[in-house]
Amino acid sequence: MKIFLDTADVKQIEVLLETGMIDGVTTNPSLIAKSGGDIKETIAAICDIVDGPVSAEVTATDVKGMLAEADVLSAIGPQVTIKVPLTKEGLIVCKQLSARDIMVNVTLCFSAGQALLAAKAGATFISPFVGRLDDLGADGMNLIADICTIYDHYDFATEVLVASARHPQHVVDAALIGADVITLPPSIIDQLYKHPLTDKGLAAFLEDWKQTGQSIL
Repeated sequence: MKIFLDTADVKQIEVLLETGMIDGVTTNPSLIAKSGGDIKETIAAICDIVDGPVSAEVTATDVKGMLAEADVLSAIGPQVTIKVPLTKEGLIVCKQLSARDIMVNVTLCFSAGQALLAAKAGATFISPFVGRLDDLGADGMNLIADICTIYDHYDFATEVLVASARHPQHVVDAALIGADVITLPPSIIDQLYKHPLTDKGLAAFLEDWKQTGQSIL
């Protein structure tokens, strides 16, 4: 399963790229606003250091406006993936952009029916928001399982990109179900490293080694 980093903070991206575990980046208007940077300059800076897909979201809601913004954003670099909302207009734009071999990430997906339409529109990625469904008392991972099953039945090329992950268990569950990608904020990636038994075991090993009085160097 690929891991995308969900941030527009270039410094955070640079640090986490050193792990070799980051396959791409997703941004949205909220993350761009949080970064305090110009959207075009920020996306360009991310593309300079990231080889994988970089999602940049349009802010227009009409077809003409979305297409115009998509032209500007896609001109930044070949890895720019245009992010459109899962609306009728968004799917029309998705169909047109995919016909031009421009990668498209259809976002704000909350049902399997929506995901089916996105795949038929030629989406490169579908982004179901599991955390927001969990917040409402639903099980977001059930949606991921349904979408993966439907896509497998019909050999859709659209990749399932799990979004709005809230904790490390979402990562494990997504991998078990067979999702193609998960996008994570840096905080959750940091949590994935941690386990109390790992810390306890390392402390014991180091204490035992200290008692030997030896040095490897």
